Amino acid sequence: VQLQASGGGLVQAGGSLRLSCAVSGRSFSTYVMAWFRQASGKEREFVAAISRGAGITDHADSVKGRFTISRDNTKNAVYLHMNSLKPEDTAVYYCAAQSRSPSIKERVYEYWGQGTLVTVSS
Repeated sequence: VQLQASGGGLVQAGGSLRLSCAVSGRSFSTYVMAWFRQASGKEREFVAAISRGAGITDHADSVKGRFTISRDNTKNAVYLHMNSLKPEDTAVYYCAAQSRSPSIKERVYEYWGQGTLVTVSS
């Protein structure tokens, strides 16, 4: 399984971005998908996760109400819609996949993309 994240860039505070993660392989719908992020000098942290059928989502408190995770199993893709961006959202964003239950724990995720940088200016 290979994951390719894209959509990062430079945006002003209050702006929006949509991150995409394309997943190779024919078993995309069997994976729980998630987004994590890592700011410079900080540990990687959970952002959002979505179940196989998209019926269950979970978002970190820091992004709840501003970010939304979604997926399209017909396109083998997962998305992170980010609104009302803040400078503290600046980080490298990673998509990840695993075959167990939805989880916020980084160690559970088996497959990782290369990351896409989001920079929010004040």
